Amino acid sequence: MSAASILVVEDDVALSELLTWNLSAEGYDVRSTPDGEEALVMVREQTPDAIVLDWMIEQVPGIEVCRQLRKDKETASVPIIMLTARGEEEDMIRGLKTGADDYVTKPFSPRELMARIEALLRRSRPSLAGSVLSWGDIELDATSHRVRRGGEALHLGPTEFRLLRYFMERPNRVVSRQQILDGVWGMDSDIDERTVDVHIRRLRKAINRDGDTDPIRTVRAAGYAMDVA
Repeated sequence: MSAASILVVEDDVALSELLTWNLSAEGYDVRSTPDGEEALVMVREQTPDAIVLDWMIEQVPGIEVCRQLRKDKETASVPIIMLTARGEEEDMIRGLKTGADDYVTKPFSPRELMARIEALLRRSRPSLAGSVLSWGDIELDATSHRVRRGGEALHLGPTEFRLLRYFMERPNRVVSRQQILDGVWGMDSDIDERTVDVHIRRLRKAINRDGDTDPIRTVRAAGYAMDVA
């Protein structure tokens, strides 16, 4: 399953970098630009699966970018989340009427934004929302929150479920304990890195039965990886 592509249109460099980091950590293919005019060119060259669009940007304002994309039949259905410091009801209504699918006011929680993006993708193109992931004989259904191995249901706690999903979305990729903390618990978490090891032990116990191959590899001094079967 290929990663969903996200275009971030934001002229605040620090915020753009934060959004790019968070989206990449979630497994998305991310491009970014601070410029509304360039954004229109980028969308027409390679249509993204969703757009995170700031209202106040360089050259062409976000609201106009949204309007132009909705006029073009090639881009009319691309999900757009508008970011703005303009929190008045009239501005929100204007943004939604122009064609934005969702509206997030600054400051906002990156985790909330990730959830909103996933919800939009689930509605527009379910296959891109990562609803069903597989590794060998393990299947994870993100929509129903069910995990099976060899057709048999596995019982995972909420944290172990998120941890397994995090690994399955990044096959063959070595991730550090800090990356896992940020991706599973959130960047603002004050959880100790040793907690990762505890939950990985619990995850291994839940998914590995007698004779099963352990999909999670410990990489000394680096972290962990989930190897493709």
